[in-house]
Amino acid sequence: MTASSPTTPPRLVPLLEQFDFARGRLVDRLAGPCVDSGNGTAVAVEPMTDEEYLWEPVPGCWSLRRRSDGPGPTATLLAGAGEWGRDSADFPHPSPPPFTTLAWRLSHLGEMLTLRADHTNGTHTLARDDYRIVADAATAITDLDSAATAWREALLGADDAALDTVGHSTYPYGSDPEDPFLETVWWVNQELLHHGAEIALLRDLYRARRH
Repeated sequence: MTASSPTTPPRLVPLLEQFDFARGRLVDRLAGPCVDSGNGTAVAVEPMTDEEYLWEPVPGCWSLRRRSDGPGPTATLLAGAGEWGRDSADFPHPSPPPFTTLAWRLSHLGEMLTLRADHTNGTHTLARDDYRIVADAATAITDLDSAATAWREALLGADDAALDTVGHSTYPYGSDPEDPFLETVWWVNQELLHHGAEIALLRDLYRARRH
């Protein structure tokens, strides 16, 4: 994947490269058959299964649930569209935050990237309840990768003026309308990096429980 084009603002280039590396490493970590260890060494990894995707490692997890079953512990609603929804709650959220499953975290990332892309160079209308929640791992990985592609396309459409524009992203579930777009780009990278690390650790814990 080409990191940038000749018209990409120079200060956006390192953020694009960071996003590409984190995105590729996460998708490979989920789908296999191998992932970059970080130094160019390929490490074998099995694709995530549906059982692992919905695994609840501790009591009281937030996860994805059939709407007919209602929200899980401390959740008050199921966000998203479709037969399944993601555990959520109106403000104020539970404290401390509930532990969340791989499915919850992947859904959160996919939704965030999809909606931010739409609120940057799309219709500027998508809401959380428009995002389709899926119950199988393979589709979740595909949806995450598609969402990352949409966000990347939004970034490639940004020039220097857009990077400095407050509210260039109108995403309504964050501070985007009050922030210069460059800050939003940085924040999305941090979301991908830290949730990607959490997801990788959960995959390791799931594998270790079988030994």
